[in-house]
Formats: sequence, structure tokens, C-alpha cells
Amino acid sequence: MLFLPECCSFIGRAQTETVAVAEKLDGPLMSKFRRLAREAGIWLSLGGFQEVGPDPDHIYNTHVILSSDGTIVASYRKVHLFNVEVHNGPVLMESRSTAPGNQLVACDSPAGRLGLTVCYDLRFPEVYQRLAFDHGADVLLVPSAFTKLTGEAHWELLLRARAVETQCYVIAAAQAGKHNEKRESYGHSLIIDPWGKVIAQLDDPLATGIAVAEIDLQYAASVREKMPIKEHRRQGKICLGWEAP
Repeated sequence: MLFLPECCSFIGRAQTETVAVAEKLDGPLMSKFRRLAREAGIWLSLGGFQEVGPDPDHIYNTHVILSSDGTIVASYRKVHLFNVEVHNGPVLMESRSTAPGNQLVACDSPAGRLGLTVCYDLRFPEVYQRLAFDHGADVLLVPSAFTKLTGEAHWELLLRARAVETQCYVIAAAQAGKHNEKRESYGHSLIIDPWGKVIAQLDDPLATGIAVAEIDLQYAASVREKMPIKEHRRQGKICLGWEAP
């Protein structure tokens, strides 16, 4: 199975360009991806596809899973939109051209049960905990186009944290380098095991390439057996309060 990053189909200079290229999931561009999956005989994770949105001014940032016969197995519309003014960096207001999704999505694949997310979702740990503990995900996908400044500070830290706290594999395919005069991505694609260890990355984190790792679901099960976080989890059963002396 091959995992591609966010914006795998297009990165433009302006949000109007992004809206202009949007297509439906049964449109001509997705048809080409589906044909590619069939011809190569491989499953594809398309980490960010510009799907036609709810109105003429907005798209959905959609993560699509294709089977090796070209079937759309699952699609997830990015829930958390990146509306941030990066210190000494760009101002990125994703909501100006993108509408948020409202559902979590998991699906089965040859690599195990996948939990689908996109980029900025990474900063919301409850998403990954629900995908792992409520939806049974073995592998959490974080296709991204992280900014250079935030990536340097938090990218690997957050990815390894999501792996440790859910005891899942994390696969984070990432855009890298300078796309145009306005936009630069951090790169550093990573695959992380359920113990938080980086098990695959590119020799050059800004290069175009493929990092390869084997997903061992028996190993994941052994980690969970030795430290049964899911069984210890007390979601919805704790009331925290403070009492004045």
C-alpha cells in the first residue's frame, strides 16, 4: 500500500486556484487515480484531494482510500481547518476556501484497519484516541503539508505522541520543500511504531522518495497486551473538580 501526502493532487499559489481545480470523487482526476491503482495492483491513500464543496467558494480537503481494483473504499473530509498566523511565517486561513467535515472515518486495508486524518488534525489527540479505541484502528494516517516553522517545532513530537498514546502505527506522508514564493512545507515523512519508535524515514527529509516499513499487527497486539491502555481508559467516568480550603 502506498501513502501520499496532503495536497497530493494540487498545490496552488492562491486559494482561488484550489477552488477552481476541485472535482467530485467521480470526476476525471479521481478516475485517473483509480486507474493507476488498478494498473499498479496497489492500494492508495490519497492524503488530500480537492473535492467539490458545499458551495462555489469552498472545497472539502478529502483523504481518499482506493483499493487495488480502483474502488473508493473510504473518504474522510478534514475536520480541523488550519486558521493560523504563524509567528515569522505565513498567514494561512484554510476556512476561507475549505469547508470542514463532520465525521471520523476508519476502514480495513491490507495494512490493517486505518484511521483517516489530515495534517492539522494532528493537534487534536482525542481524534486519534477515538479512531483507535472506538473505531478499532491499527494504523493512523496523517498525510500533511506542515509549515516549516511548526514542523521544526512539533512534527515528530506530535506524531510519536499519537503513536504512544493510542498504541498504533502512525504513517505520516508529508509534502516537502518550497512549492512557490508563498508556501514551503517541512517534509520529514515518518513511519512510527506503537512504542513510539521511528521505523522509517527518508535519508533526505526534503527529497522526493519512498520510506518503507512493515506493519506488524502482532507486535502492536503485544504492546497493547503488556500495557492495556484501552481497558484502563476512563473516558466519561471522571469528574474533576477543585475545592477551596
